[in-house]
Amino acid sequence: MSQSASHPDDEVQRLQALSSYQVLDTMPELAFDDLTWLASHNCHTPIALISLIDDHRQWFKSKVGISAEETDREIAFCAHCILQSDIMVVPDALSDPRFADNPLVTQEPNIRFYAGAPLTTPEGHNLGSLCVIDQRPRKLTQNQVKSLQALSRQVMAQLELRRQLLERHFLLRQFQDALKEVKILSGLLPICSNCKAIRNEQGEWVQMESYLRDRSQAKFTHGICPSCQQEMFSQIVKLKPGTTGDTD
Repeated sequence: MSQSASHPDDEVQRLQALSSYQVLDTMPELAFDDLTWLASHNCHTPIALISLIDDHRQWFKSKVGISAEETDREIAFCAHCILQSDIMVVPDALSDPRFADNPLVTQEPNIRFYAGAPLTTPEGHNLGSLCVIDQRPRKLTQNQVKSLQALSRQVMAQLELRRQLLERHFLLRQFQDALKEVKILSGLLPICSNCKAIRNEQGEWVQMESYLRDRSQAKFTHGICPSCQQEMFSQIVKLKPGTTGDTD
């Protein structure tokens, strides 16, 4: 009987990391397809895949030699690959109890040989693998192993670039939203000429402090300006030295 792969210990964090790249179900991209082609060419295999393991499926960001877009996670070779930190090699799937009666082995695409290098994030989470597949038993040379590992790092570099661009776009949107608020504050504001309250977008009159605090990061302290001091305390007479303040 073939064996289903167990979930990694960091499964929750791993899935969160995978989600952060926003790559699942995206269109093919040349940067990834070039790496998959190189893996197939360097390892002399008819099939090569960039496989990402979701919570229930194996989805292919890039593929050479097959037409399928995804498979169930339960039968995915790459679901076993993400359980380890180094490359996983299966010289002959029919001789491996994990895969001997796997439908991917007994049916199309008739996998006999598999080698997968984990796609590991900088935080140490395995998202999937860059793998090469053949329909006959075989082995990789040491140079081919190193090549597959190097290409898997380049796949992760592309994914990291993608995530950084998404983060920059998010920050840019935040900045643009902040600019819109500044434009709102710089427009014509209806202010009460007596109490200085401001009428907001809902037609409510609110104190100026509340209005500004809700639309900016401004903080307030309170004091009395010189003009108000003069007005409020005009009845207080400052006595000159040597006088009593009495008048004739």
